[in-house]
Amino acid sequence: MTAPNTPDEPATPTTEGGLVRLRLDLSYDGTDFSGWARQPGRRTVQGILEEALAKQPPGASVPKSVVVAGRTDAGVHAAGQVVHVDASPLAGKTRSGRLELDEHGIPDLGRMRHRWNRYLPGDVRVLDARVAAPGFDARFSAVRRHYLYRVSDAPWGVDPLRRHDTLAWGRPLSVDAMNEASAALLGLQDFAAFCKQREGGTTIRELQRLVWRRTGPHAVEVEVSADAFCHSMVRSLVGALLLVGDGRRPLDWPGDVLESRTRDSAVAPAHGLTLMAVDYPPDAELATRADQTRAMRTPS
Repeated sequence: MTAPNTPDEPATPTTEGGLVRLRLDLSYDGTDFSGWARQPGRRTVQGILEEALAKQPPGASVPKSVVVAGRTDAGVHAAGQVVHVDASPLAGKTRSGRLELDEHGIPDLGRMRHRWNRYLPGDVRVLDARVAAPGFDARFSAVRRHYLYRVSDAPWGVDPLRRHDTLAWGRPLSVDAMNEASAALLGLQDFAAFCKQREGGTTIRELQRLVWRRTGPHAVEVEVSADAFCHSMVRSLVGALLLVGDGRRPLDWPGDVLESRTRDSAVAPAHGLTLMAVDYPPDAELATRADQTRAMRTPS
């Protein structure tokens, strides 16, 4: 007996009564959003996107919520967010006589993207839309997420043109010191000290990249990549390392905090953080990766 589809299960592209899974790539300015996840009475990215999909469905209907690769907090931006949505295929040859349907019963997604972006507010864009490969899950198939955090250590603050995506840090920062301190945080470790723990969730993550660089006289960026991140992990890591960079904490302090498994660092403000990209394995490995991740992340 086949279990009914849920948002976390792969949909098989079909025109025989099943659902067709679509992948959408998004960009958004998080300044005026209360985060990704839908919340009653609040403006959220998920809420705005699902409203657009309901107004302009990429099929007969969109019966389920969208599933996202990385749930961003209020104020966090995205340049390369990924979601999937399951759509009921349309019957017949066209929709209102204008949109050609593909073999899955889905209208031209290039034209649908144009329609969605006409409906969406200017701080959210659908960059790409396609029928997903079998087994694709935006959240569980992902192998890596990439974030970028921007900081200005100028004594006068932040360039007004970057004030929405760059943190003003009023002290000079040593990139060398922050990179040296970052080395102790890399690898497969328990990041309980840098996460807001959720009941039943694990705080073990593989931090694959944590590299600081100076991009201008007063501009500093850090690239952070991992298989996945627990809640507030990136901003907690950044907050701890900035204290090393300005000399208020020693080089070994972030590593000591990690080993203590006790939260003891400030969380950097949300607006400096941007989700840059999400990596996925080859199509043939998508379903296996999703199963492995579910087993690891989902409470038994």
